[in-house]
Amino acid sequence: MSLKGVLRQWFERYLSDEQAIVLLALLVGGFAVVIWMGQALAPFFTALVLAFLLQGVVGWLERRGLPRLLAVGLVFLLFLGALLALALIVLPLVWNQLVELVQEAPRMFASSQLWLDELQARYPTVVTPDQIQGWIASAGRQASTLGQRALTLSLASLGSLMALIIYLVLVPILVFFMLKDRERLVAFLLSLLPRQRTLMTRVWQEMDDQIANYVRGKTIEIIIVGSVAFITFWAFGLPYAALLGLMVGLSVLVPYIGAAVATLPVAAVAGFHFGMGEQFFYVLLAYAILQALDGNVLVPILFSEAVDLHPVSIILAVLFFGGLWGFWGIFFAIPLATLIKALVQAWPRGIASQAEIGSQ
Repeated sequence: MSLKGVLRQWFERYLSDEQAIVLLALLVGGFAVVIWMGQALAPFFTALVLAFLLQGVVGWLERRGLPRLLAVGLVFLLFLGALLALALIVLPLVWNQLVELVQEAPRMFASSQLWLDELQARYPTVVTPDQIQGWIASAGRQASTLGQRALTLSLASLGSLMALIIYLVLVPILVFFMLKDRERLVAFLLSLLPRQRTLMTRVWQEMDDQIANYVRGKTIEIIIVGSVAFITFWAFGLPYAALLGLMVGLSVLVPYIGAAVATLPVAAVAGFHFGMGEQFFYVLLAYAILQALDGNVLVPILFSEAVDLHPVSIILAVLFFGGLWGFWGIFFAIPLATLIKALVQAWPRGIASQAEIGSQ
């Protein structure tokens, strides 16, 4: 068969159905909008994610007998309280600790030279003294550069202060109206779609439960793991507890490797502050217990709908979408991979079922 015949057969199999063409156009258009206008529409997408998370609480209150408007008002007030606490308490604390850590980094690297020299003396065939000196000098230069950038970042960012204020005002307004007028907005969007949307419905049903479960569960997991890590580090007297807790909480976004990467700064700060004594190993033991409880207890409870994706697929999705959209790409990597899998599984079946219905 010629190449033209192969392409024609492929087109007739996958793209001969009108619903498939419409769905493909919607997907291409949606990804194009996110890629080319993602930065400009970032407040809208942020509000959409937050409204999606808060809608579960609104629905729970409605099922308990509260009128929708009252439920939306209560949830929105709680959201504003959490937002103010984050902006006025958590972020300034984390920022101050970050500046302190960056300023302290050169001294940390310098003091670690003695430990490395001792290690080299024990294992002279593994690492040479010249290599150790080169690593320490390079790390010290990088730390000094980061310190200068951290100190000047606030001055360099004054020009975007107005944009940040607009962002903080606009997102809560969008969240409120998305919650309040959810049914009207959904009805409007459905009115733009074709009446015959069997394939779209099948794809959405394939991924809806998993995405809802993943987004809400992952947000709760970040809050719980980050809070418990902060309390644990604070109880041990570890400096930069808020910064390290935030880092550990966000590390759950990257499956399989996030916990390992977060171990490095925790071990570095604990080793510098406590030395290689009992307290250092107690901190690492507590951190290991936290990670074990997260993976074996918290995750099975939060994620009732298992994400049936191969680990390689998850890592590739994190790398690809994280490279495209940064933090949000990492956050939505697994839902987007689930969407692609749902499309692959439902697309041929949807077209085949339409053909069978037409032949009857």
